[in-house]
Amino acid sequence: MNASPDGYTLLVATAANAINATLYERLIFNIVTDIIPVAGIMRVPHIMLVHPSFPAKTVSEFIAYAKGNPGKVNMASAGTGSTPHVSGELFNMMAGVKMMHVPYRGGGPALSDLIGGQVQVMFESMPASIQYVKAGSLRALAVTTATRAEALADVPTVHETLPGYETTFWGGLAAPKATSPAVIDKLNNEVNASLADPRLRARLSELGGTALMGSPTDFGKLIAEEVEKWGKVVKFSGAKPD
Repeated sequence: MNASPDGYTLLVATAANAINATLYERLIFNIVTDIIPVAGIMRVPHIMLVHPSFPAKTVSEFIAYAKGNPGKVNMASAGTGSTPHVSGELFNMMAGVKMMHVPYRGGGPALSDLIGGQVQVMFESMPASIQYVKAGSLRALAVTTATRAEALADVPTVHETLPGYETTFWGGLAAPKATSPAVIDKLNNEVNASLADPRLRARLSELGGTALMGSPTDFGKLIAEEVEKWGKVVKFSGAKPD
C-alpha cells in the first residue's frame, strides 16, 4: 500500500483479501479504497468433494443427509477464513444445514484426511483436487461456479440445487493508490493481451479455470462485490481468525 506508485510493485489481490476485509476487525488498509485495481487474471471453481464411501451421491442427497444427521458431517478446510471454509459456510447458510468446520493448516493435509475418510466433505479448488476426482479417490458432488466446468463437464453445479450459490477463487493485479492512469492502462492492456493467448487459455481450461479479462473498473467491481458477499457469510458463521 505504501510502495512507490511506479508500476513495478504490484499486489496479487485474491478472494482471500475480500474475505479478510470482514474476518479481521482491525486492518490498516481497505482493500476496496486503498488500492487501484489493474486487471483480473483468472477464476477457478471449487469442487464439493466427499469420500467415495459417503452415502450421498448428489447435492440434494447430501442436504437430506446433513439435515437428518445434525452435527455428524465434518467439513475440512485449509483454515479458518480460507475460501474452502467460507464456501462451506455459504452452503450452510443457503441449504439450512450445519456442517462442523474442521480447519487444517493448509489444503494438503485437509485433502489427505478427506481421502482417508477422517472428514466427510470439503470445498476445494479445482486445480488442487481434480486429480483425485479423476483417480477415483474422491467423489465430486458439484462444482461451485454458476455454470458447469469444462474440465468436469458431467459434474453438476451447486447452483442447480441451490439457485444463486456461487463461489470461486480468483486473482488479479492491483497497484498503489497514487499510480498514474497511464501506467494502469498500460498494465491492463498487457495483462489482457497475455490472457488472450490460446496456450494460456487452454492451460487454464485444463485446470478448470477461466481467464478474467476486463478493465480496471471491472476488476474493482468484482473486489467490492466479493467483500460485500463474504462479509455476510463471515458474520453468519461467526468465524474469527486463528
